[in-house]
Amino acid sequence: MERKEFEILVKRIRPRVLREAFHYVEDPDESEDITQDVMLKLWSMREHLEEYRSVEALAVVMAKHLSLNRRRSFGRFLRDLFPQDLEDEMTPESRTISKEEEKKLTRLIDSLPDVQQATLRMKHIDGMEVEEIAAMTGATVNAVRVNLSRARKKILSYYIK
Repeated sequence: MERKEFEILVKRIRPRVLREAFHYVEDPDESEDITQDVMLKLWSMREHLEEYRSVEALAVVMAKHLSLNRRRSFGRFLRDLFPQDLEDEMTPESRTISKEEEKKLTRLIDSLPDVQQATLRMKHIDGMEVEEIAAMTGATVNAVRVNLSRARKKILSYYIK
């Protein structure tokens, strides 16, 4: 598939992929990130897209899976931060409070400097190892650890106040 054909395809399927991602993560910025990830994956698969009956269906399924993976990873991240708050049997009130805390945490992560934000997301939301993050970003393993530490401290300082 040529670049021009791919651009036409993306313009056609992007809104559907974005809606699918938003359906699961309920965050416009996160939905946009997921949509971009799907488009990048499709671009890397462009030579084989003709093998699929419906590229749009493939993209929607990819968006669903990426969204669910991010939600699961984010849930693990929250349980690591607040293990006592996330019990199996939660009251409706505590579920509402947890959702509000999740939104606050998302805003806190979004307020971090770009490098810390990206590093924290790759580690705790995408589940990558420090060495993988270092290889992807071109930073040293030690620099990745420092960025993670600083990001965690900033987030925890909000909750310690």
